[in-house]
Amino acid sequence: MRSEKEMFDLILNVANNDNRVRAIYMNGSRANPNVKKDIFQDYDIVYVVTETAPFIKDEEWISVFGEPIVFQEPDKLDKMQGRYVDYEKSYTYLMQFTDGNRIDLHIETVEAMIEGYGEDKLTIPLLDKDNCLPQIPPPSDADYWVKKPTYGQYFSCCNNFWWVAPYCAKGLWREEILFTIEVMNSYVRQELLTMLSWYVGIETEFKVSIGKAKKYLKEYIDDYLWTRLMSTFNMSDYDSAWSSLIITCELFEEIAPKVGKAFNYEYNYAEAKRSFEFIKHIKDLPKTAKDIY
Repeated sequence: MRSEKEMFDLILNVANNDNRVRAIYMNGSRANPNVKKDIFQDYDIVYVVTETAPFIKDEEWISVFGEPIVFQEPDKLDKMQGRYVDYEKSYTYLMQFTDGNRIDLHIETVEAMIEGYGEDKLTIPLLDKDNCLPQIPPPSDADYWVKKPTYGQYFSCCNNFWWVAPYCAKGLWREEILFTIEVMNSYVRQELLTMLSWYVGIETEFKVSIGKAKKYLKEYIDDYLWTRLMSTFNMSDYDSAWSSLIITCELFEEIAPKVGKAFNYEYNYAEAKRSFEFIKHIKDLPKTAKDIY
């Protein structure tokens, strides 16, 4: 596997030897001082170019970066599906190489760079042949820190959770496990994870990021809470799915009032109690039942 130094040398040398490339900057985890380095980190690189067309017309130029395992051009895929893309403004190549390294390489014109440079606070300039890159502060992941919820966001999260959770119970009673898994993963558990992120925010004074898809959540909650959360992902059969749903509701019932109390937001205990009791009632409802009550 090529080292970090080898990769950066390659990225810089390609640009230095091509007059069409006027600047380079980097985004992503490698620009984040708070992310622990590991072997799977991508190189999120932007080449600022005089024009994009020559690069897109003759893509042989990217072969210098290595032999790909898999390769993707998201802009091309969008265009194939009828979405509007402006190739003249920017274009992206996603490249996973056989040595394990990956480069997400975005090319954009100077004009496009000026429009958005620095909006992502995780930005590090690597090369600037013409002094065209504006001055920006040192990289920071502050934009990705957990944000304090408004009352409306808190209320909505609680209401959505207790409104949708019974859908899972109905799906399990009907023996529609794929429906239940979809609803759980896409809606119910997402509201729980949102509440847990606010809980972490409170504990850390809202000065941390828990990452994409809440991937760093484990670092900020105790082992008992984490173990219970992980148990909710076991939905391989109906008994496990019922257990997952019940534990999910118990966790929300535990965490949501604590978050509400921290902000002096009212938690609707009555609504939560009624919804949870309804779920438990459906769980015990015989398959031969002709009426819900």
